[in-house]
Amino acid sequence: MVDFEMVRKHVREVDTPAVCDADKKTRVMSEAIRCRSKNPSLCGPAFTVQCRGDLFPVIRALEEAAPGDVVVVDGGGRELALGGEIFARAALARKLAGIIVDGGYRDVSYVNTCDLPVFSRHVTPMAAVANSLGDLQVPVSCGGVVVSPGDVIIADQEGIVVLDPASAIPVLEAAREVKATEAAVINKVNEGATLVDCLNVAEHYDRLAQGSPSTLRFTP
Repeated sequence: MVDFEMVRKHVREVDTPAVCDADKKTRVMSEAIRCRSKNPSLCGPAFTVQCRGDLFPVIRALEEAAPGDVVVVDGGGRELALGGEIFARAALARKLAGIIVDGGYRDVSYVNTCDLPVFSRHVTPMAAVANSLGDLQVPVSCGGVVVSPGDVIIADQEGIVVLDPASAIPVLEAAREVKATEAAVINKVNEGATLVDCLNVAEHYDRLAQGSPSTLRFTP
């Protein structure tokens, strides 16, 4: 089981681009899933919901999810609101880490000022019905990627990424190294170095010209 205190510690020192640079297999949700609140930063285990045109399963999830969980809703991308102001307030009261909906959300006049990270594909005033149980804590599709219960969800201004709990810590440690390298390169650039001075361009060019595998990398 992943140590989420350690995950959160690492996340405070990295961002989603560094995570993606550290692991090119990182699942990235579609940019169509957009932040609707004033705070885009979240980190927590996924509590998944699958529903179609029905918000009752989301109510169930908001009550069953543990503090620190991210409620991830597979609403099939439909343009129906599966949450709004009251749901966001309820999530804040439960100390959840955030709500991500592949579907609609509403009451953005409040949500825009809300500290709870809320992401959705659509903004719409039309709420879904509340007539079915749906499914909780099953693998779902959200923003074009598969999310399983307990997956590590990280979001910031750049987007939303999903990590396997078993590999999250090593990936985040690698992301910290990426940030350290970037900081060294930024210092060189600030001191007058060119971009070519900071990359293995000549070596990379020669290897590619020879048909050999190569990786373009910073050389701080």
